[in-house]
Amino acid sequence: MSIENFDPNGVGLKNGNFIGLPFTAATANLILYPVPWDVTVSFAEGTSSGPENILSCSSQLDLYDPDILDAWKLGVYFAPIPEKWKVASRELRPEAKQYIDFLESGAVIANRPDMQERLDHINRSCFQLKEEVKKEIRSYLDQGKIVGLVGGDHSTPLGYLEALAERYPEFSVLQIDAHHDLREAYEGFTYSHASISWNALKIPNIGQLVQAGIRDYCESEAKYAQEHPRVKVFYDRDIKEQQFRGQTFHQTCLNIIASLGKEVYISFDIDGLQPAYCPNTGTPVPGGFQYEEAIYLLKLLVESGRKIIGFDLNEVAGTGNDWDGNVGARVLWQLSIWAGRSQGLI
Repeated sequence: MSIENFDPNGVGLKNGNFIGLPFTAATANLILYPVPWDVTVSFAEGTSSGPENILSCSSQLDLYDPDILDAWKLGVYFAPIPEKWKVASRELRPEAKQYIDFLESGAVIANRPDMQERLDHINRSCFQLKEEVKKEIRSYLDQGKIVGLVGGDHSTPLGYLEALAERYPEFSVLQIDAHHDLREAYEGFTYSHASISWNALKIPNIGQLVQAGIRDYCESEAKYAQEHPRVKVFYDRDIKEQQFRGQTFHQTCLNIIASLGKEVYISFDIDGLQPAYCPNTGTPVPGGFQYEEAIYLLKLLVESGRKIIGFDLNEVAGTGNDWDGNVGARVLWQLSIWAGRSQGLI
């Protein structure tokens, strides 16, 4: 179907495209790049098929947005899911699970060379994934595309951040999440989903990491965040208590935005939302943002004049979890159109 013949008010099309949109990689301004990977998850697995679930459920969305009229004209294309990494994740996950079970039993890895070899193999594979993601994202950026990475677990966007650092001397990261993800090589995995923010802070071009909605973390992470000059945290507990005392959520958003620079990358872990929106994500936590609150934060961010230079959405539950996929598709759509609006494309 051509763009000219596309009816945004018509039947939700199941044509293999995100929300049935009529764009190709060549005609789209924004590329959704899927990374089907969840090897190092420490609780429930299944987010490797999160991109597939989101894509399938996206046909349920309506395209009208009262804040951004004709938002669909931005041009969004969901790239093919890389079969290579889908297969690799499926093969490596049982190895990682056996290793994690070994650790959780209280065993010592120094006494088991076979377990050390298994860990080393997984770390090498995670590094290879990071490098390939960086290469693919770099290619899209070279074409002038905005990119939204769709995980998979939260380890997946590190290569994207490294690609952006090749183009921007400095940018901020807004992380919406239930967790700090500030553990160094959690469980021995250099590129653990619980270590994404620790690894991201090794990139000097990230001038500020602003975390919002955090509510499940260890003492060492809290101490690290407090002492790191480039980290600012808006804990979920503090946000709620300020609201109990009368502070509006609008003011909370303004405070979050004021901590960010002019160019912002958004890293959105779906468990930053209340569990009712993502009941089957790998690590759901009580509390968190309502859907409308998260979208309002995006809206105010763009209205402040800041530019969204890229984003990711991670930890959406995989196929068979239609509600999670439905919510994930809506969050992904909002991230896309507000990124487009911030760059003057719609």
